[in-house]
Amino acid sequence: MEQFSQGQTGYVLITAAMVLLMTPGLAFFYGGLVKAKSVISMMMLSFGAIGLIAVLWVLYGYSIAFNNAGAGNYVGIPGFWGIDSSMFSLNSLVDQAHSLTSTGYPLLSFAAFQATFAIITVALISGAIADRAKFGAWMVFAGIWATVVYFPVAQWVFNLPTKTTSGGWLAHLGLIDFAGGTAVHIDAGSAGLALALVLGRRVGFAKGAYKPHNPPFVMLGAGLLWFGWFGFNAGSELGADGTASVAFINTLAAPAAAILGWLIVEKIKDGKATSVGAASGAVTGLVAITPACAALTPFWGIVLGLVAGAICCVAIDLKFKLGFDDSLDVVGVHLVGGIVGTLFIGFFAYQTSPAHPGGVGLIYGGGFGQLGIQALAAAVVMVYSFVLAFIIGWIIQKTMGFRITTEDEIAGIDSAVHGEEGYVLLDERA
Repeated sequence: MEQFSQGQTGYVLITAAMVLLMTPGLAFFYGGLVKAKSVISMMMLSFGAIGLIAVLWVLYGYSIAFNNAGAGNYVGIPGFWGIDSSMFSLNSLVDQAHSLTSTGYPLLSFAAFQATFAIITVALISGAIADRAKFGAWMVFAGIWATVVYFPVAQWVFNLPTKTTSGGWLAHLGLIDFAGGTAVHIDAGSAGLALALVLGRRVGFAKGAYKPHNPPFVMLGAGLLWFGWFGFNAGSELGADGTASVAFINTLAAPAAAILGWLIVEKIKDGKATSVGAASGAVTGLVAITPACAALTPFWGIVLGLVAGAICCVAIDLKFKLGFDDSLDVVGVHLVGGIVGTLFIGFFAYQTSPAHPGGVGLIYGGGFGQLGIQALAAAVVMVYSFVLAFIIGWIIQKTMGFRITTEDEIAGIDSAVHGEEGYVLLDERA
């Protein structure tokens, strides 16, 4: 019989709280990047995700993402915590609260930890549709997308094999994704691209037309995200041990290196190293290291950060060349950064865990097998999320309408949709 561990339980719950803080941090990060008359709308998209996705996770999301089905189960079967009589049974709740994992923390603490991942993943998408999305339509999209995309993909990636179950099919194949490069960042980035195409370009879309109205908000948001990301990555070990320490140091080193990589490219490309560039570089490094944080030595973590920072700084300009309006660079940072980090594992991963002893990356003699698995997972999640997000967004646009009117966009989405202003004393010209 498993022995209850207060230390393990405390670790999981504290890191869950840290990850939850990431979504308000994202609200500040995104809020600072938009125009002054869009800041309320932008932040509300994140807070709306907190309210909706947390409820859906409790009702049925967890039971889809984490179940005891085999590798052939692509969606998941409600069994642990679905909508049934157990939701209203005190005895059932007590049983769940005292049901322990093999390492001594309650399953409910793990469910709480994973809920915060679902919330931040949905919130990330909102950056692609800044300045022009109806709040009600966003909430409808968020609920449907989480149900048919995030919850199933989380099952594929995070439902790890055990002695008695095969887990999700990508996890069963041997995918290395410690904290969500595929399930979180590629997933959200692909959906962001789909919605950017569905909603179309903002009025006056052109390079340099939209300046961040509050760089200090951006830097504050990046700092909160970085703090919470230690819970995101190191917390994914679900215990305070050596692996969590590796994940922690990589979550420090890779974003730091990515700041340098981004600023160097930005200086060469645009002539100036900016505060928004530094904040964006940090987030890029955090995205890239997420799947790889427990699979790389700190040296390779630094290399990954430098590479991701440089590549993503260039990638954010693709929207102007290709003509899609990804408002806050969800594609350039999260989709591209997630792909870079996921594939980097196939080349440079070295693990000492029982599941992956020794070198599994190509340069350590692991062959092309792991790289192939990483590439397959990235491609499958990208296509699955993009196609379904496009379909969901298109249907919403054609029925209830997803985009606000041109008049409301020009006048300001905050007052048009929410009846509020972020800065009541600010000059109207801001």
